[in-house]
Amino acid sequence: MRKDSHSNVNVVASLVPAVQAATLKGSTIDTKGFYSALLIVNTGAIASAGDYVVTMEHSDTTTDGDFTTVPVADKIGTLPSTLAASTVYRQAYIGSKRYLRAVITKTGGTSIAAGAVFVLGMPQLAPVA
Repeated sequence: MRKDSHSNVNVVASLVPAVQAATLKGSTIDTKGFYSALLIVNTGAIASAGDYVVTMEHSDTTTDGDFTTVPVADKIGTLPSTLAASTVYRQAYIGSKRYLRAVITKTGGTSIAAGAVFVLGMPQLAPVA
Protein backbone atom coordinates (compact mmCIF):
# COMPACT_ATOMS: atom_id res chain seq x y z
CA MET A 1 0.00 0.00 0.00
CA ARG A 2 1.25 3.46 -0.87
CA LYS A 3 1.30 6.21 1.74
CA ASP A 4 0.02 9.04 -0.43
CA SER A 5 -3.01 11.26 0.03
CA HIS A 6 -4.52 10.31 -3.34
CA SER A 7 -4.77 6.64 -2.42
CA ASN A 8 -5.77 7.18 1.21
CA VAL A 9 -8.61 9.73 1.14
CA ASN A 10 -12.00 10.14 -0.45
CA VAL A 11 -13.53 13.57 -1.11
CA VAL A 12 -17.32 13.81 -1.13
CA ALA A 13 -19.41 16.94 -1.80
CA SER A 14 -22.03 17.81 0.79
CA LEU A 15 -22.86 21.24 -0.69
CA VAL A 16 -21.93 21.62 -4.35
CA PRO A 17 -20.36 25.07 -4.92
CA ALA A 18 -23.11 27.49 -5.92
CA VAL A 19 -24.66 30.82 -5.05
CA GLN A 20 -26.77 30.18 -1.95
CA ALA A 21 -29.68 32.53 -1.23
CA ALA A 22 -31.36 30.58 1.57
CA THR A 23 -30.64 28.05 4.30
CA LEU A 24 -29.42 24.85 2.67
CA LYS A 25 -28.89 21.36 4.09
CA GLY A 26 -26.07 19.47 2.38
CA SER A 27 -26.17 15.95 1.04
CA THR A 28 -25.72 13.13 3.53
CA ILE A 29 -22.18 11.74 3.70
CA ASP A 30 -21.65 8.10 4.71
CA THR A 31 -18.41 7.67 6.66
CA LYS A 32 -18.55 3.85 6.63
CA GLY A 33 -15.11 2.43 5.88
CA PHE A 34 -13.19 5.51 7.09
CA TYR A 35 -11.81 6.47 10.49
CA SER A 36 -11.60 10.25 9.99
CA ALA A 37 -13.67 13.04 8.44
CA LEU A 38 -12.73 16.66 7.77
CA LEU A 39 -15.24 19.29 6.66
CA ILE A 40 -13.85 21.86 4.20
CA VAL A 41 -15.97 24.96 3.45
CA ASN A 42 -15.00 27.29 0.60
CA THR A 43 -16.67 30.68 0.15
CA GLY A 44 -16.67 33.21 -2.66
CA ALA A 45 -18.52 36.49 -3.05
CA ILE A 46 -21.16 37.65 -0.56
CA ALA A 47 -23.93 39.93 -1.86
CA SER A 48 -25.62 42.70 0.17
CA ALA A 49 -23.77 42.18 3.45
CA GLY A 50 -24.86 38.55 3.58
CA ASP A 51 -24.72 36.85 6.94
CA TYR A 52 -24.35 33.08 6.71
CA VAL A 53 -23.34 30.45 9.25
CA VAL A 54 -22.12 26.92 8.53
CA THR A 55 -22.55 23.99 10.90
CA MET A 56 -21.77 20.29 10.83
CA GLU A 57 -24.55 17.84 11.64
CA HIS A 58 -24.43 14.10 12.38
CA SER A 59 -26.83 11.18 12.68
CA ASP A 60 -27.01 7.40 13.03
CA THR A 61 -29.55 7.30 10.16
CA THR A 62 -30.13 9.08 6.85
CA THR A 63 -33.49 10.42 8.06
CA ASP A 64 -33.52 14.23 7.82
CA GLY A 65 -35.14 14.74 11.23
CA ASP A 66 -32.53 12.59 13.00
CA PHE A 67 -29.63 14.98 12.22
CA THR A 68 -28.39 17.20 15.05
CA THR A 69 -25.62 19.76 15.36
CA VAL A 70 -22.33 18.09 16.26
CA PRO A 71 -21.40 18.97 19.87
CA VAL A 72 -18.09 20.70 20.60
CA ALA A 73 -16.65 17.52 22.17
CA ASP A 74 -16.98 15.74 18.79
CA LYS A 75 -15.12 18.39 16.74
CA ILE A 76 -11.58 19.64 16.37
CA GLY A 77 -11.35 23.26 15.30
CA THR A 78 -14.05 25.90 15.14
CA LEU A 79 -16.10 27.46 12.39
CA PRO A 80 -16.78 31.21 12.46
CA SER A 81 -19.98 32.75 13.75
CA THR A 82 -20.44 34.26 10.27
CA LEU A 83 -18.78 33.29 7.00
CA ALA A 84 -16.40 35.74 5.31
CA ALA A 85 -16.04 36.13 1.54
CA SER A 86 -13.30 34.27 -0.34
CA THR A 87 -12.21 32.12 2.58
CA VAL A 88 -11.58 28.44 3.30
CA TYR A 89 -12.52 26.86 6.63
CA ARG A 90 -11.98 23.38 8.06
CA GLN A 91 -13.27 21.39 10.99
CA ALA A 92 -12.61 17.75 11.91
CA TYR A 93 -15.23 15.30 13.13
CA ILE A 94 -14.19 12.89 15.90
CA GLY A 95 -17.62 11.64 16.92
CA SER A 96 -19.02 8.15 16.49
CA LYS A 97 -22.05 8.67 14.25
CA ARG A 98 -22.02 7.27 10.73
CA TYR A 99 -23.63 10.08 8.72
CA LEU A 100 -22.56 13.72 8.36
CA ARG A 101 -23.69 16.79 6.46
CA ALA A 102 -22.93 20.49 6.23
CA VAL A 103 -25.65 23.09 6.70
CA ILE A 104 -25.41 26.73 5.63
CA THR A 105 -27.91 28.94 7.44
CA LYS A 106 -28.90 32.37 6.13
CA THR A 107 -29.33 34.95 8.88
CA GLY A 108 -29.27 38.05 6.66
CA GLY A 109 -28.27 39.56 3.32
CA THR A 110 -28.88 38.36 -0.21
CA SER A 111 -26.54 35.52 -1.16
CA ILE A 112 -23.18 33.80 -0.75
CA ALA A 113 -21.17 31.67 -3.13
CA ALA A 114 -20.18 28.61 -1.11
CA GLY A 115 -19.58 24.91 -1.14
CA ALA A 116 -18.63 22.19 1.35
CA VAL A 117 -16.85 18.87 1.00
CA PHE A 118 -15.89 16.16 3.45
CA VAL A 119 -12.45 14.59 3.18
CA LEU A 120 -12.73 11.03 4.47
CA GLY A 121 -9.41 9.58 5.57
CA MET A 122 -7.77 6.60 7.23
CA PRO A 123 -9.67 4.05 5.10
CA GLN A 124 -10.23 0.51 6.33
CA LEU A 125 -9.28 -0.66 2.83
CA ALA A 126 -6.72 1.17 0.73
CA PRO A 127 -6.10 2.30 -1.86
CA VAL A 128 -9.37 4.23 -2.12
CA ALA A 129 -10.88 3.82 -5.58
